[in-house]
Amino acid sequence: MAVMQMQRFSICALKKDRKAILEKLQILGVVEIDNSVIEDSEMEKMNTSDRRQIYEKHAVLAEHALSILQKYVPEKTSMFSSLEGKPLMNKTDFEQIRAQRKRLLTTADDLLDLSKRISENAANVAKLENQIEALVPWMRLDVPMNYRGTSETAMILGTMPKPMTVEEIRTEVARTQPDLEAYDLEVLSTDKDMTYLTVVCLKKDTTALEDALRAIGFARPSQVSGKVPSQWKSELEAEIGKLKADSVEAEKKIKAYEGSREELKAVSDYYRLRADKYQILGQIPQTKQTFVISGYIPEESAKILEEKIANVYDCSLEFEEIGEEEEAPVLLKNNKISRSVEGVLESYGLPHKGEVDPTTVMSVFYIVLFGMMLSDAAYGLLISIVCFIALKKFPRMSDSMNKSLHLFGYCGISTFVWGVLFGGYFGDVIDVVARTFFGRTAATSVIPALWFVPLNNPMKLLVFSLGVGVVHLFFGLGLKGYSYLKSGDVAGFICDVVFWYMLLIGLILMLIPSSLFASIAQTQVTFSPFMNTLAKALAIIGALGLLFFAARDKKNIGLRLALGAYELYNITGWLSDVLSYSRLLALGLATGVIASVVNQMGSMFGGGVMGAILFILVFIVGHTLNLGINLLGAYVHTNRLQFVEFFGKFYEGGGKPFEPFKENTKYVEIKED
Repeated sequence: MAVMQMQRFSICALKKDRKAILEKLQILGVVEIDNSVIEDSEMEKMNTSDRRQIYEKHAVLAEHALSILQKYVPEKTSMFSSLEGKPLMNKTDFEQIRAQRKRLLTTADDLLDLSKRISENAANVAKLENQIEALVPWMRLDVPMNYRGTSETAMILGTMPKPMTVEEIRTEVARTQPDLEAYDLEVLSTDKDMTYLTVVCLKKDTTALEDALRAIGFARPSQVSGKVPSQWKSELEAEIGKLKADSVEAEKKIKAYEGSREELKAVSDYYRLRADKYQILGQIPQTKQTFVISGYIPEESAKILEEKIANVYDCSLEFEEIGEEEEAPVLLKNNKISRSVEGVLESYGLPHKGEVDPTTVMSVFYIVLFGMMLSDAAYGLLISIVCFIALKKFPRMSDSMNKSLHLFGYCGISTFVWGVLFGGYFGDVIDVVARTFFGRTAATSVIPALWFVPLNNPMKLLVFSLGVGVVHLFFGLGLKGYSYLKSGDVAGFICDVVFWYMLLIGLILMLIPSSLFASIAQTQVTFSPFMNTLAKALAIIGALGLLFFAARDKKNIGLRLALGAYELYNITGWLSDVLSYSRLLALGLATGVIASVVNQMGSMFGGGVMGAILFILVFIVGHTLNLGINLLGAYVHTNRLQFVEFFGKFYEGGGKPFEPFKENTKYVEIKED
């Protein structure tokens, strides 16, 4: 439960060593570069944007080449590839890739050219196929489409905007040109939208006949050729064949580069690292002879910087405390269990300066609440086994994945414990199997619950859930008090924390012996007169304290009382927050009820071999769905209880994460020799 102490470091060294020092800092990965505090009019910054853009362009080029290889020669990966992490590459091999970077960029260019060639061929094929499609209706034409006719006759080629017969067309022409009879009209083809026709007439009648046809929607084709349609179609098909053959050849050449995949990955990372380094290089103030680097480093990593930089290069290395007004980046340091929920906290926001890190407290409640929501021993055991096997088998997975699997593994243990307490083992599958296949008739469970069965006593679980909620929220209020004391604000601790504790504890002690609580808990609790008086006294003192001191910074007594009354109104918010923990009951019961329904469905087929086979099928499908649905539900609602109810009592977040200057590779992890 700690935010690592940060220091500001400053390195002043000779300009000739700047690239070597930057490269060493990038390898170490323990500092965040921030030169904003350096102000010196005699120092200037180098413009590295052009060089950085070139490196970024090369990195993108290699990635594009990799995507082309993936398209035509997919890389074979296992279903667990996301857990395997980036492959290791030693420094020597990486230097060899660096030496061959020009050849690899040429390879990437070749792959892009081949891919572009295939794309252009595909576009041309589509264009030619459209031309062929447009030629199909004219296949019966045995003369070129631009044929003009003989010395005495002319050919008119075109379409009508709807299906029509020769007789219908002649009838329509006769209405406008009754004297035109010396022409031959042939319908070549029709479809649902168009009629394709050719007309041969005397040249002196061409204009009149075409006008008559246009009056009923006739139009000449947009494209014609000096070739017979069937011949033109054959030539187009031959051209398509050539383009497709060329694409096949290009694909073969692409596949021949499959062996360069790993080298392209490494060279992409090389240029990515170079771009990052030149981005920092452009931020460094420098003179003709020297340069200065400043930034943040965890206090415990200061010795590393002294050993690897100050003792190796001719430079000045200084450390200083972070200023009061300066907001340092945040890096958390927690034990193994608490570390697993750091990702959950980061998704909400890291603690800002002076704010307490709630990770340790949150981790305990997160794991406990998650287990209560899922609350099935078999499910929990299954989750834990899968997570810890994956962690053992894939030790080099990403840090975020490692944290997530540890978290679900611990939540699985919690689920197992709550399942044993509540007697849930795939719901009531043990009792159903014993009854269906072994003829057991006893009313008691084969493996009784260590505490109680929620389905048989939901009100007891409701009261317990609300009690857990009260404890959770009280811890949140306690962390708020800790923050006050840490900053030396005793008045804030008493007025904003102690008075709330007094009011809430007093109200709870007044509620417990009431008939309302007895009806919910199904048991009557009686306190001594002293306890009843103490409860009332605590509630009254707490309420008056909040009324008069919640707005203690206001001098106007009326405004102070009004704001104090508003603070007292927040008791409804506390009630709402406590009732939110009833979701522990709801999700816990949902898991058990659905599991029991699945078991009952499986047992409907009776005993025997066939009944057992069908039971197993229903069991596998049903419990897989139940586990998936309720696992997601437990995750979402546990997060909600942390973010809304728990954090709402004390936590703001908004801290800036520590972003070290390091070897931020995408494909390989470089191992120093």
